[in-house]
Amino acid sequence: MRPLHVLVFLLPLLASYEVGSILFLTDPHEGVRRTIEALQVMRDFFSVFGVAGSLVPGVAMASVLLVWHILRRDPWTIDARTLGGMLAEAVAWTLPLIVLSATVQQATATLAAGGHGGLVALVQESTKRLMEQPVATRLTIAVGAGLYEEMLFRLIGLALLHFILADLIAVPARLASIGAVILSAVAFAVYHHPHSGGEWATYILSGIYLGSVYMMRGFGIVVGTHALYDVLVLAVGPAIMG
Repeated sequence: MRPLHVLVFLLPLLASYEVGSILFLTDPHEGVRRTIEALQVMRDFFSVFGVAGSLVPGVAMASVLLVWHILRRDPWTIDARTLGGMLAEAVAWTLPLIVLSATVQQATATLAAGGHGGLVALVQESTKRLMEQPVATRLTIAVGAGLYEEMLFRLIGLALLHFILADLIAVPARLASIGAVILSAVAFAVYHHPHSGGEWATYILSGIYLGSVYMMRGFGIVVGTHALYDVLVLAVGPAIMG
């Protein structure tokens, strides 16, 4: 939960995404860089205030964590064991998410097939087009999605929804937290443009799961969980399945 440890934990992901976006998401002939939709939303938001640039959301994320650290007056020391524990915990939280996604997709496919559905791939319909891209491109997109979707829907979205529910509408704090998690999960699902009931269920339940991880264990671990899940879905899983 300490922002300095979260920042140090996320710096390799931030750096790898920015380098990867230059190397693997940029068309050298057109000079056009592909990007994560959540990242573009934040870039558009900052541009309204006259602040533009591809690095702005990442710098904003780092700045928020750094200012938060200063306001908390935490010591300027890093515990390597804490960073190792965060990594191990992100791995541990990823495993149930994989099971959840696979179970929901299997159940919806079976229902759609009248009880005779086969095994369902972990890859969502909306991500299948990414499978034609090189592995390095998919890895970069996976890391970027973990970083900036969590920044948009959990770090910003959950805080905003909780403020509206608890402070403006005066919903009790516990109910406001639950409501914020659910509403952010619905927004998370809409953002991914699901095309079937199975995808809707998967994204909403995944959003609730990630929102719960964020509320219990903080921003660093939920980013690590999301990024690792996407890496497994977009790169490792397809490679294993051939």
